[in-house]
Amino acid sequence: MPRAGLTADRLVAAAADLADEAGFENVTLSALARRFGVKDASLYAHVRNLQDLRTRLALLAGGELIDRIAAAVAGRAGKDALAAFAGAYREYALTRPGRYAATQIRIDQYVVARSPALRRTAEITYGMLRAYGLTEPDLTDAVRLLRSTFHGYCVLEAAGGFGASRDVQASWDRAIDALHVALENWPPD
Repeated sequence: MPRAGLTADRLVAAAADLADEAGFENVTLSALARRFGVKDASLYAHVRNLQDLRTRLALLAGGELIDRIAAAVAGRAGKDALAAFAGAYREYALTRPGRYAATQIRIDQYVVARSPALRRTAEITYGMLRAYGLTEPDLTDAVRLLRSTFHGYCVLEAAGGFGASRDVQASWDRAIDALHVALENWPPD
């Protein structure tokens, strides 16, 4: 019988907090059980295993991230939308590092297809890029360019990997300018 007050949603929320505090790699069923003062076995009434917990955490974090991005890009197009999208992405990655790390795990395609948050992510991202006149397969290529640029920049920034005296924000702004130019002048196939 499930322990009173313990639910899958509470476990995932606690796992998200733990991820931000201690790092995504330190989210374990044992660590989570300690937070609730229960035995590890008590958690199995709510989550199947560690992978299930981490997948649920990734979906929670992905939903939070796209909510922030959607609010930022609402009513914008072109470079304004790109800058707002990028800014919301970066802010989430830097202020919610464990949750952000969860968004980078590989999720079963069946789960992805059934996730409203992940479908919304695709809709908003592809919608922003369609304003640049892109169609498939260029849309997919552009998504990969943006994701790898944003992710790489945020990971390096979080790790203190930018040692030059140039202001990190100024470099970020120039990167967004360069991405905008690349999207406006996408090379023909």
